[in-house]
Amino acid sequence: MLCELNVENLLLIERAQLRLAPGLNVLTGETGAGKTVLAHALDLLLGGRGAAPGRRGRPTIVRPGASEAYVEGVFELGDALREELAERLSAGAGDLDAREIVLARRIDADGRRTRAYVNGRVATVTDLRDIGARLVSFYGQHEHRKLTLAGAQLQVLDGMCGPEQIARLQACAQAYRESARLEAELAGLRELSNARERELDLLDHELAEIDEAAPEESEHGRLLAARERLRRLDALCAAAGSAGQALAPESPEDPGAVALLAAGAARLDAVAGADPALDALAERLGAIVLESQDVAAELRAYGERLAGEDGSLEEVEQRLAATDRLIRKHGGSIAAVLEYAERARARREELDGVQSALARAGEQLSHARAELDRQVQALRGARELAAPRLAVAVREQLAALAMADADFDVVLSTRPPGRSGGDSVELTIAPNPGVPAGPLREIASGGELSRVMLAVITASMQDAPGAGAGAGGGADSDVIGQQATLVFDEIDAGIGGHTARAVGERLRALGETRQVLCITHLPQIASLGARHFSVVKDTSGDPTLATVVQLGEPEVVSELVRMLGADDTDTSARRHAKDLRKAA
Repeated sequence: MLCELNVENLLLIERAQLRLAPGLNVLTGETGAGKTVLAHALDLLLGGRGAAPGRRGRPTIVRPGASEAYVEGVFELGDALREELAERLSAGAGDLDAREIVLARRIDADGRRTRAYVNGRVATVTDLRDIGARLVSFYGQHEHRKLTLAGAQLQVLDGMCGPEQIARLQACAQAYRESARLEAELAGLRELSNARERELDLLDHELAEIDEAAPEESEHGRLLAARERLRRLDALCAAAGSAGQALAPESPEDPGAVALLAAGAARLDAVAGADPALDALAERLGAIVLESQDVAAELRAYGERLAGEDGSLEEVEQRLAATDRLIRKHGGSIAAVLEYAERARARREELDGVQSALARAGEQLSHARAELDRQVQALRGARELAAPRLAVAVREQLAALAMADADFDVVLSTRPPGRSGGDSVELTIAPNPGVPAGPLREIASGGELSRVMLAVITASMQDAPGAGAGAGGGADSDVIGQQATLVFDEIDAGIGGHTARAVGERLRALGETRQVLCITHLPQIASLGARHFSVVKDTSGDPTLATVVQLGEPEVVSELVRMLGADDTDTSARRHAKDLRKAA
């Protein structure tokens, strides 16, 4: 239950404190006085941006001239809610033994910085949203339009199926995800299979080229050097031949360098022993003679080898052409060619296993589809049992809301399986006898939609098995909600007279089991409040200010007179206002 709501510097309000009571609390005020400020305040506590649900946000919600706005809500926790929030509170958000929880929010003047608090400790906006969703359900003046959405109507029906429906929905969503994953995998394998033969042929051809060439990084360097040598074969032969001739010519008439060196060594040998210095030079010259003889022999042998390599250049060029072609195709180096070959072999193994993978994926998909169908049927069975119960409960509530002749029904049909099962729900209504029933979104007027929504909320809370658990999974998706405090922001738009009184009676009836806060412009509803607050606007200053006051009984009567459109001195209107209060 919302015990206290404190607001500072929010829009027109400088400071306000509302102490709410159990049961039906009403908030009234002239048009433009700032009633919706309280809706903004509650939205902030629920982790929103400060725009009332269903309304367009404003550039800034901080009162002009103020540095920041502050909103605080003090909630009394029942045992069930306290237990439900225990895990989150134990993470540092407050005292587990406390009977109250305090949510707060600060917003800087530019609206860009916001700070959230839970029990006085810094929290995240997500914390506020998650905790607030269990404490408050908000229904704006356009909220009833949600009932025209197919997804919302399905949630309404699921709310009547009991808390077990949550587990069924989760199981169905999991089965759908697994089925969708396997379908995507199977589609990929089929696409792979279609291109398999062509890709295998290409891989086999490329691997055959690489295997035939058998490239090696060290060999490629040797081939490049050999090609450079063989391209200069004639010059090498000529140089070796000329050098050999100079050392040891074949013609006996030309002595050559070796012969001349040998002759000089012989002359030195003739005087050996005469002078040690000369003997040393003679020894050195003898070594030169021997080395020159060896070099001359090797030059002849080198020339003879080159003469036998006339055809090897073509072989080297062919070998290099084969490896260079692979290098250009597969990455720019022999290492890249070898890496590509490894990848190609792995890909070929993968393609070889496609057929068996297809069979496995197909079998897995069959099992997944069977499981999805089982979960779909479980959801459908629960919905088929709940649909007539929901229809009867809503019809009973509509009778109490001045729509006794309305025929309301819940039509269940099948659709392709999805995350939430394989059912479509259509809420249908025939507001008047003799009028064919049709979809709620096409038949009901704005006032009728408001009453249908109120009837659905009441029916779901009174008739749903395990009421209080909720099946929507959170405030954002929970159309009918099971939170402790229900807030209605002018959902009575488009109705009046006896219908307004009937709506008020239903709101008061809700207040017998839930705390209700209703922002209203109808005296028939306002007169039923257990506690009445009024928003008064003062335009004498700059900026304009609005204040929120709790009304005592005399002030309540005066406010009802104003809401009846009469002057405070109008005795007839005052008598009417008192009659409304007495009837309450």
